[in-house]
Amino acid sequence: MSMTDPIADMLTRIRNAVGSKHRRVDIPASKLKTEIARLLKESNFITDYKTVETEEGKKVLRVALKYAGGTPVIRELQRVSSPGLRRYVGAGEIPRVRNGLGVAILSTSQGLMTDRQARSARTGGELLAYVW
Repeated sequence: MSMTDPIADMLTRIRNAVGSKHRRVDIPASKLKTEIARLLKESNFITDYKTVETEEGKKVLRVALKYAGGTPVIRELQRVSSPGLRRYVGAGEIPRVRNGLGVAILSTSQGLMTDRQARSARTGGELLAYVW
């Protein structure tokens, strides 16, 4: 079965795993999902991630979730741009998530970036998700 929005599926899997207090979650791997996991790790929302090959030969992105004192570091994941309604922002319109406590993930012409990186590079792009 083909999936219409793999990024929303990734965010939902992480959201469900955090809600169930799992230590890690497996997600079907792709380059875009790996880059999102890299940004989450750089922003200290997850502990680690790696690509693992299953017995069937499919690649899986294994994300180790992060908890601080038993409470999850990721409070909320929200998909902003969807296949049905794309949301693009200019360099001056990039939103601040939770007054700087959260992170907005953008897909720019220079690759995936957080809102802080995109502001410093003075580039806009497609607003993929909010994380806080």
